[in-house]
Amino acid sequence: MNGRTYLILALAGLCAAVLVAVFQPAPGYLDADYYFAGGLQLAEGRGFTEPYLWNYLDEPAGLPHPSHAYWMPLTSLLAAAGMLLTGSKTWFAARLGFLLLAAALPPLTARLSYLLTARRDQAILAGALAVLPAFYWPYLTITDTFGPYLFLGGCFFLVAGSARLGFFDRAGLLGLMAGFMHLTRADGLLWLGIGGLALLFFMPDAPPRGRAGGLFLCLAGYLAVMLPWFVRNLTTFGVPLAPGGDRMLWLTAYDQVFAYPAHRLTFRSWIESGWEAIAKARLWALGLNLATALAVQGEIFLGPLVLVGAWTLRRDFRVRLALLAWGLTFLTMTLAFPFAGARGGFFHSGAALQPVWWALTPLGLERTIAWARRWRKWKQDGRAEKVFAALLLGLVVFLSAAATWPRVAAGAWERERLLYQQAAARLAAGETAVMVANPPGYYLASGSPAIVLPNGDLALALAVAERYGAAYLVLEPQAMPAGLRPVYENPQAQEGLVYLGEVDGARLFAIQP
Repeated sequence: MNGRTYLILALAGLCAAVLVAVFQPAPGYLDADYYFAGGLQLAEGRGFTEPYLWNYLDEPAGLPHPSHAYWMPLTSLLAAAGMLLTGSKTWFAARLGFLLLAAALPPLTARLSYLLTARRDQAILAGALAVLPAFYWPYLTITDTFGPYLFLGGCFFLVAGSARLGFFDRAGLLGLMAGFMHLTRADGLLWLGIGGLALLFFMPDAPPRGRAGGLFLCLAGYLAVMLPWFVRNLTTFGVPLAPGGDRMLWLTAYDQVFAYPAHRLTFRSWIESGWEAIAKARLWALGLNLATALAVQGEIFLGPLVLVGAWTLRRDFRVRLALLAWGLTFLTMTLAFPFAGARGGFFHSGAALQPVWWALTPLGLERTIAWARRWRKWKQDGRAEKVFAALLLGLVVFLSAAATWPRVAAGAWERERLLYQQAAARLAAGETAVMVANPPGYYLASGSPAIVLPNGDLALALAVAERYGAAYLVLEPQAMPAGLRPVYENPQAQEGLVYLGEVDGARLFAIQP
């Protein structure tokens, strides 16, 4: 593999990223809105604060609120870096780093494949698979954790398997990678443990008496990244990890993410829901996470080839480590956090392993063809490999287009932003908070503070509005708690509300003091 090949793959990745980015004039959904708004706050010199609340898990005192009390800050930092570098506070500037990560992904995947197989043709095919990453394609180019996690996951395995680095060098770098992964996602903490397990049990060149030193260096690398964030949290919240996240362990329904007051989410309330309900939730998450593994991570038809490739390299410690990491991630998102995991958490966190699966696919394809050749008596002239590689790429192009186009076509990606802009024009809330389904999205569209709809009925919504000073309520037909459905369906006769009209299906209310 030479530099020219890697450059071509990077340019292809950048072109694919730009192709989808032009259809995304806004972040598009709550997660991406949150990270973009957080980056905007940083770029404008407001620090880690936010004029919106998207959950009540840390029992916030009011607005403005310390930011990233649930989600981690690296994605917002990357968005802010793009804005500061260009001197522009625009959506395009915020995405600059994410476009570069999308460009880096194909050569990174090709390099990983080459380290595993020492085959240039297979490395090129693996890199080509990363150019159009199917279900991940529309999310690489926006302010969400997909791009950073894909890139950092690939780097983790490159470091783990690098023959140019000594054991102790790799130990420190694995700690750094784990630190950046934790700074990207809360479940990134798992990767510190995965790095430790790699040093203890997987690396064949580990010095017999050097494993303890390797663990120390791994922890030191991790703390070099995470310690400043721990200090910030201690200063702001009094604890090293932001409060509220542990309450996710005790959910008995997904909508409890928006519970108020959040102190009702306890181990006791979880137990009182009953073992049958607890088991059903995890079986439900098991089914959805397996579907994600097959359809998203396995891209439907790549999955069998990945398994064949993994079996072929089953003695390679990097493959074993990847399978262990996937298993730990799957179990965490199924057993510990079933609601968050099944509703997108596993889709996000599983991205870290995707470069490995792409790297294994060409080997799996070659071995499958070799097996078929025994029965079909194909000539061993390489023609079958080229034909099926082309067919595979054709299927990937089709799947990527099918997964992406419905999400971005006909202005679908900015539909919510346009709705909020129209609602803001009607409400003219100014500095007064608005209660809405997507508070950071509403803030970006209007400049007004916003708080999230609590999981409950109108009486609870009015109590929360009084607590945080919200004067308006926006109800969208597809994004409201069940307890507020009667308000939407009968807007004229609601005590404590004045109905102001409708905008693109959303109903607007003034909250009476």
